[in-house]
Amino acid sequence: MAGIGTGLAASSVFPGVLSSCNSPEPLFFSISLAQWSLNNTLKRWTSNGYTDGKDPLDFPVMARNQFGIDAVEYVNTFYFEKAEDQSYLAELKNRCEGEGVKSLLIMVDSEGNLGDPDEEMRKQAVTNHYKWIEAAKFLDCHSIRVNARSEGSWEEQMKLSSEGLHSLCEFADGHGINVIVENHGGLSSNGKWLSGVMEMVDHPLCGTLPDFGNFRISDDEEYDRYLGMEELMPWAKGVSAKSHEFDDEGNEVRTDYYKMLKIVKDSGYRGYIDIEYEGNKLSEPDGIMATKALLEKAGAAVMAG
Repeated sequence: MAGIGTGLAASSVFPGVLSSCNSPEPLFFSISLAQWSLNNTLKRWTSNGYTDGKDPLDFPVMARNQFGIDAVEYVNTFYFEKAEDQSYLAELKNRCEGEGVKSLLIMVDSEGNLGDPDEEMRKQAVTNHYKWIEAAKFLDCHSIRVNARSEGSWEEQMKLSSEGLHSLCEFADGHGINVIVENHGGLSSNGKWLSGVMEMVDHPLCGTLPDFGNFRISDDEEYDRYLGMEELMPWAKGVSAKSHEFDDEGNEVRTDYYKMLKIVKDSGYRGYIDIEYEGNKLSEPDGIMATKALLEKAGAAVMAG
């Protein structure tokens, strides 16, 4: 793992990439950093307890000082036991304010299935998410990201997930926090299904967090990622730029960022796009910087037409 001072190493990994990004025209989006990009660097909760790593309270400082990014997206498993710890959240907020870093959202996992076929389990999953809505409000985030997981037929899963999401949105309405769904496995990675869920929920606080790479429905089925992005962008309240590996020109080998960013731009979206590096060929810091450079390069090209 590269150390804190290696954040600009992407310029040596991909010569000329950063120098091509100095466009005088602003991009149509802003760049944020998803905390999962540092999932091996920062201490986080798993079913076996907390992993070793750096203090997650340092995340906003790392985003600003190491990567030059002034907006962050949290993952709840880095703060799993801290959702209702006001002093801890106050310290996290203080560090953001000290660095001029904006908190955008909290990605929520491991709190139950919002589309669980068991009514009591579904209600409990909804309730489990309340504390993260309250934490998001405290941190001045605009959203929590949730999962639309269920069981049964296409129609049954759509109905159950919609019920859970609508119920959660009713609670979120009192806090002004969006509830946004990521394509994150199962039928949620089917753009047609998830867009149908959005139509069924029909709540202004419910939206999507389209992820460039999370379109694998099962081990043997993958949805067309470009079609999926087109289908999910009308409800987007955030966008995630997933990355794994880069070629010698600095392009992501699995996803055409130029094509993706054109889809995002054509949808009218003008918000943040987060960096979510999940590769293992580069260190986490180098992967983050390579993704940032590609977003800047591809974004400038899309802006130029």
